[in-house]
Amino acid sequence: MADDVPRPFDFGSGDGDDPFGKMFGGMFGGMFGDMMKMFQGQGPIQWDTARQIAQSTATSGTPESNIDPKVRLEFEELARIAAMQVQIGSGIGDRCDIIGMEPDMVTPGQCAQRTLDDYRPLFTDLATALGGPRTDSGNGESADPMSEMFTNLTGMLAPMTMGMTVGSMVGLIAKRSLGQYDLPLPRPPGNRVALLAHNIDGFASDWDLPRDDVRMWTLVREFVTHQIYGLGHVRDAVNSLVSAHVAAFRPDPHAISEKLSTIESSDPTDMMASLQRILGDPELLLGAVRTPEQDRLRPRLDTILSVVIGWSDYTTDLVGGRILGNPARIAEAARRRRIDGGEETAFVERLLGVHITRHQVEIGRSFVDGVVQRAGADGLSPLYDAAENLPTPTELEAPGLWLARLEVSGD
Repeated sequence: MADDVPRPFDFGSGDGDDPFGKMFGGMFGGMFGDMMKMFQGQGPIQWDTARQIAQSTATSGTPESNIDPKVRLEFEELARIAAMQVQIGSGIGDRCDIIGMEPDMVTPGQCAQRTLDDYRPLFTDLATALGGPRTDSGNGESADPMSEMFTNLTGMLAPMTMGMTVGSMVGLIAKRSLGQYDLPLPRPPGNRVALLAHNIDGFASDWDLPRDDVRMWTLVREFVTHQIYGLGHVRDAVNSLVSAHVAAFRPDPHAISEKLSTIESSDPTDMMASLQRILGDPELLLGAVRTPEQDRLRPRLDTILSVVIGWSDYTTDLVGGRILGNPARIAEAARRRRIDGGEETAFVERLLGVHITRHQVEIGRSFVDGVVQRAGADGLSPLYDAAENLPTPTELEAPGLWLARLEVSGD
């Protein structure tokens, strides 16, 4: 009877039970076998690999300079104004005290390391799901030795691969983020919010926007989102749905073995080049396949994230308008930048179930605007109170239904 989880091979010196010695022969097989030994006994992710890749990707492999103390002081002065205005103008001030919030100015490399720490439980759940039990063919016959070897190789490489994939993903996000909520998922509670001064000022320059206004707008947006996730029921709802999504992945035990089995060259250089191309395909190497459970979760997760984004955008515009007069150009540029995030954002979406599309942004904002038009700003109050008050997918498209369910009347 086959085990649910394939047993690792005993990688030796190139002969005996070493499949790489048999397959590749001589010194190359022994070298490959020795390399595979390093992967035995690892957890679901090699975190050292993740940190190294994240740092290298975020910094493009170049040393980072310390943030200018003058820049830190300038952001701190703006943050005091932003925090006060968010506290009194957001509607959440009575529930979440933000006066003590401070900007934590970080470099892209520091942002990447913090993101790995903040989302470590989530990435661990993802790696555990992708490295979970693989089912046999069920025909009761012995597996093909070559196929079995490649399946075991997949399992051996999984922790390193997850480290490389997570590190690269986080590094790319940090490289272009303005703050810690560019990926709109909860962070651990606290009184500091990470911001990337170099990226913020670069964004202002690229879009020909006033630098200080962009700094203020970004502070307001980050503080508002931090406040929203300071509401425990909102934070818990998003965390639980994202965790359920990543835990529902099921690995495909055949995807990589089939690709690896196509390597036919006897030239070690050609084989290594082919192997590098295969292992460079993160979606193939992860072997992730969507499941019906994820399809069932997606409407609810999309709905709550749309509400968070629309709520944050509405409140940021409201508070930003009081401080800056008319920040519409900044808001539009930032939202276009968020939607057009590139391949790194698309890959995050596929893994974590976060779909930041134009439709999701617009429908979330339309819901909030619809509530305010019908019941005033106080109509949003039920969102602050309990998870059951968050709208359903149907109510997201019909805010009047949400107001009726909660018996909220207009002005």
